[in-house]
Amino acid sequence: MIGVIPSRYASTRLPGKPLANILGRPMVEWVYEKARKALPMVVVATDDKRVFSAVRAFGGHVMMTPASLRSGTERMAHVAKKMRADYYVNIQGDEPLVHPQTIRATAELAQRKKAIATPVTDLRPEDFHNPNVVKVAVGADGRALYFSRAPIPFPRDGRSAEKPLKHLGVYAYPKKDLLKFVSLKPTKLEQTEMLEQLRALYYGLSIYVAKTRYDSVGVDTPADLQAVTDHLRGDKGVSK
Repeated sequence: MIGVIPSRYASTRLPGKPLANILGRPMVEWVYEKARKALPMVVVATDDKRVFSAVRAFGGHVMMTPASLRSGTERMAHVAKKMRADYYVNIQGDEPLVHPQTIRATAELAQRKKAIATPVTDLRPEDFHNPNVVKVAVGADGRALYFSRAPIPFPRDGRSAEKPLKHLGVYAYPKKDLLKFVSLKPTKLEQTEMLEQLRALYYGLSIYVAKTRYDSVGVDTPADLQAVTDHLRGDKGVSK
């Protein structure tokens, strides 16, 4: 089991995001530290020498990946071709509040099901109409039915019998599913929602869902960075 943190330097809204200073340490170090509490091996996959040097400086494992790779999943697949394991876990490099238990539970579910796994948590009411917060519908067997930026399930009569769920950006893949996924062509459904995981569902790959009580927040803007910094300064867990 290898954890991979794809870490791209370029960001439209927050340039140099992996190296953003949070209480004296780069953001990627916070993520790496959380991942190492859950997994025996973690590697940062980056296409930028500045990120490579920063990870080496704090003693982390890091691998340079081609700049031509289009996504974090492709960077993880590149690592999978260089480092042997049965399972690989993708941890978002811009989520320093991710909880180790969320990572661990997702990895364990992937191993039990021998399939892709990803975590969810209860959706806060104020995020139901927020397109930046991804929602997911789950079937009776624990597999994801659909992911969307739209409000799902939509309460047609004004009341929801099903509690909405928020998708969190961690994925655990068996190696065969990871390599198959990156070999598949992006779909119109995926491109419409701008959600890569819809490619897996479109082509019939199962994604099992691990429920966690720990929420996480992605850092996309300076305001997000300040909010996360304030949170970590208080050393509070993001739970419900």
